[in-house]
Amino acid sequence: MDDITFDIADGVATITLDRPEAKNAFTLDMIDEWADFVAGARRDSSVGALVLTGAGDAFCAGGDLSVIAGMDESPLVGKRVLTEHIHRVALAMDEFDKPTIAAVNGVAVGAGMDMALMCDMRFMARSARMSEGYIRLGLVPGDGGAYYLPRIVGVAKALELLLSGDFVNADEALRIGLVTRIVDDETVLKEAQAFAARLAAGPPLATRMIKRSVYHGVNSDLRTSLDLISSHMGLVATSEDAREALAAMQERRAPTFQGR
Repeated sequence: MDDITFDIADGVATITLDRPEAKNAFTLDMIDEWADFVAGARRDSSVGALVLTGAGDAFCAGGDLSVIAGMDESPLVGKRVLTEHIHRVALAMDEFDKPTIAAVNGVAVGAGMDMALMCDMRFMARSARMSEGYIRLGLVPGDGGAYYLPRIVGVAKALELLLSGDFVNADEALRIGLVTRIVDDETVLKEAQAFAARLAAGPPLATRMIKRSVYHGVNSDLRTSLDLISSHMGLVATSEDAREALAAMQERRAPTFQGR
């Protein structure tokens, strides 16, 4: 469909929300396509990383008004819209064990901000702004904001942003750890894709297992985390990736990794 695009270059899959006239507010059709793109990229051995961005001067203004209106019919209809459509993106991103970067090229509001939070890293344009925004509409964060935000900026700051709906500029976002880097407006996508390509060129097995281990560790105790990482180490240390990396270091050349 024309409202969301997917392409692959240099081992990087890029998903672009492409409704600039609507500040890339998403429809349910876009959401379904979006989740399918992520799932497909996870299975595609040519993809080593994923970048999410928006067309024009916005990242994403959240859900289209038609989506919000459709949730007004009854509580069960509203719940079904979330669980059968919008939550598919969060779950697909959670299962995506390759690096992900949000290139926040402009305003990100409500669900648009939360979609950026689903990524591992966020590169933010200098002029961009972010806001949870739900409170202004008498709503709650419907696609994971209450889950992601406290894990990124801490509980107190997350509550401040969620309960006030205040906008955060790039400098403040970097200060509180909401974003990874501030980038010039005209190069934010290019820099996100370049860094993603660098990560995609790394040893695929180790990259995926590092990401899995980090997220598993955030949600488990030390002993469980160490037990998992010892299993991962046992696997990666005997892999072709590790043998190739060691040989390349000894031969003073760049390594060549096979598949992802």
